[in-house]
Amino acid sequence: MESRSGAVEMESRSGAVESSQDDLEGPSALEPEETEVSWFGWEEACSLSLNGGRIAGFLFEPIQGEAGVVIPPDGYLKAARELCSKHNVLMIADEIQTGIARTGRMLACDWEDVRPDVVILGKALGAGVIPVSAVLADKDIMLCFKPGEHGSTFGGNPLASAVGIASLQVIMEEGLAKRADQMGQEFRQQLVRVQQKFPDIIKEVRGRGLLNAVELNGKALFPASAYDVCLQLKDRGILAKPTHNTIIRLAPPLCISLDEIQEASKALSDALEFDLPKSQKQKPEKVSPPASQSCDRCGRKTSGSDDTVL
Repeated sequence: MESRSGAVEMESRSGAVESSQDDLEGPSALEPEETEVSWFGWEEACSLSLNGGRIAGFLFEPIQGEAGVVIPPDGYLKAARELCSKHNVLMIADEIQTGIARTGRMLACDWEDVRPDVVILGKALGAGVIPVSAVLADKDIMLCFKPGEHGSTFGGNPLASAVGIASLQVIMEEGLAKRADQMGQEFRQQLVRVQQKFPDIIKEVRGRGLLNAVELNGKALFPASAYDVCLQLKDRGILAKPTHNTIIRLAPPLCISLDEIQEASKALSDALEFDLPKSQKQKPEKVSPPASQSCDRCGRKTSGSDDTVL
């Protein structure tokens, strides 16, 4: 997995907001037993551990969305919180994709009982009615802005504010966070059964709550891609989003029913059994597997048709 420290990274890379740390020589620069931070953005952890006094902020997604629903190892967020507190680094959680009950908790950081200094929200906050975003922080941070120092054309929009409040009320009153957790567990169990049916095609099923991903084996998939499978799912009434050629992201509505989850799982099974072979035959046979490349949005590096993470 790749995650660079350097510029402020907004999509699916965790990153320390600082100058580049090209002198770090690899995971050995960080002792996992000391900080319990490894693999998931080890370079940022190195920067925080070794250069905390020169870092202003640590901006991260608690679950990396665009990278393909990549979940950090247990203890990563707590260790990052401890390092940020130790070095007085602002811990900024990008919960735009993961927040508001999506992962089975109101915030994905709640899985480790971590309280960031700043939380960025959007997407679900508007409940599909109107675009709404928000930044949450304690007054010690917010009041750093003095009157006249910061402006916003649509900040504090009354309609957007009313929609955001109504959205949160519905989610809390209907217990949608708990429901997302329960339905997500059921969904993954069904997806694992599909994986057991197609072990050569499905590499991994992962997720939390109703934010899930199915990673496919690039070699078994070639010359087709996750995009082709998503088109086949669309024809079967299921909307899903591909990423990195081999990953299918599944993020159904929080109000999805058990019958609809079963329908989605069956659609994936049928697509792999009946539609994928046809798609593979229709693709040009004499095509080389894709060369090593790096995603321009999340920085994730892949190599060849098996989409091996570097």
